[in-house]
Amino acid sequence: MVEFPDAEVFEIKKTKLNSPVILAGFVGAGLVGPVAINHIISKLEMEEIAVMRSKYLPPSTVFMRGRLRHPFRFYANSEGTICAIICEITLKMEGLYYLVSSILDWAAQNGSKEIVILDGVASSSHDGKAYCAAEEDLVRTMQDRDISMIPQGFITGIPGGILNECLTREIRGLTLLAHANKEAPDSAAAATLIEALNRFYEMDIDTAGLRENEKRIHEEFGELSQRYAEHREETSGMYM
Repeated sequence: MVEFPDAEVFEIKKTKLNSPVILAGFVGAGLVGPVAINHIISKLEMEEIAVMRSKYLPPSTVFMRGRLRHPFRFYANSEGTICAIICEITLKMEGLYYLVSSILDWAAQNGSKEIVILDGVASSSHDGKAYCAAEEDLVRTMQDRDISMIPQGFITGIPGGILNECLTREIRGLTLLAHANKEAPDSAAAATLIEALNRFYEMDIDTAGLRENEKRIHEEFGELSQRYAEHREETSGMYM
């Protein structure tokens, strides 16, 4: 029997990457990360290039409109300058260090110098603002782009693990956050973070679909949102 690895980024398509900026979204409040990353993947017409294999991932798969897909996927744009990581399952604390190391090892091998985590902060409502946490020089630049600094807070789970490990590696880690509905998928909060990305990286990702198709997004991500609510104490979170 072939034993599952502790964690391995398994490439399904060989792609030349050019020191890409990596955008990542994991299950959290309002499913802001997965909703935003899914929209970015669609708008930039990114291709799936790899999946995460690990014995610490729950034995689950995801299907959308009847199509099966791996729950922890890696994408790249055609130029190889932007990568996206999307995880559509809740993760337990056990084995997270292996997952974190595998992601950052893969990033280093491909010359990436920056990873951006999109996440939500559980709230009763979205206030229309984007917030950031990063190293001091980046925070100042973001504030010039109308992205507010978080004075203090606490990040747990795989987002916290990635950001913590970035402090000891030659890759900059930062997170963009938005207050998000703690009970349901929050497409407005996801749109706010993408608009912050547009300002900071001078991108032009249209967010109208996120704001106009709230019902469809709620249906597509509703079950995952329920699973997150059931396991909220064990998974990632941002507190500020």
